Amino acid sequence: MPELPEVEVTRLGIQPHLEGRKVSAVQVIDGRLRWPFPAHLTKTLPGQKLKTIERRGKYLLLEMETGYLLLHLGMTGTLRVLPSSEPLKTHDRVTFEFGKLSLRLHDPRKFGAVLWHPQAKGSIENNVLLQKLGVEPFSAEFSGENGAAVLYQHSRGRTIAVKQFLLAGQAVVGVGNIYCSESLFEAGIHPAKAAGRLTRPQCSRLAAAVRLILQRAIAAGGSSLKDFVNSDGDPGHFMVQTKVYDRKDLPCKICKTPIKQIVQGQRSTYFCPQCQKR
Repeated sequence: MPELPEVEVTRLGIQPHLEGRKVSAVQVIDGRLRWPFPAHLTKTLPGQKLKTIERRGKYLLLEMETGYLLLHLGMTGTLRVLPSSEPLKTHDRVTFEFGKLSLRLHDPRKFGAVLWHPQAKGSIENNVLLQKLGVEPFSAEFSGENGAAVLYQHSRGRTIAVKQFLLAGQAVVGVGNIYCSESLFEAGIHPAKAAGRLTRPQCSRLAAAVRLILQRAIAAGGSSLKDFVNSDGDPGHFMVQTKVYDRKDLPCKICKTPIKQIVQGQRSTYFCPQCQKR
């Protein structure tokens, strides 16, 4: 599933091509996505300028003149900017035409989403899908010791494992499964440790690790396990940098102890039992 780094890589890829351009047409090839495609957009969007492309969690927010398009890549979605003359491919679901350029949502499993938030409903942050998201990892709210404070405050009294606490995204968004394992290794914290037992120094190390790992992932173009490619069609390369993820029984890159794998919430977690003592 595309996580925050993959979505940010997508945003950075499409932004310079489309910001400031006007939508010339919207074509719905198959609108059966996670939620039905808003049919009115074929008439609402043409003629409107795309003002900015931002990101909130795993949602891309395309600010138009009368509202926002919310795009989510789901499990297998990708967004690419292509010449409008490029033939459609199997699993292309929706295209947004910008003259000679086409923004295409390609989604084999149809778990992606295209939604509309009109200006009449107020700030985009009021959207029900965004209201409960944690802070952005690169925001001022999570910078320096602010990040430690966020993790410490949200984790008090929680018996849930710290890995699951991070995955939930209610304290900080964007720490997907791969990035949880890597961040916890970087911070030297066992993934099964109860979140409520995190000390302030551990929260400080973990907040710094989250920012570092996500920055590295974005710089590497994200992670490509199955379907993800960026807006140019290239896969991400973060997986060649991982220190614990998908390295079961291989030696730890720090202490040479074999990496262990456990299952938490039906998802694989990788850690070093020596560097991340419980």
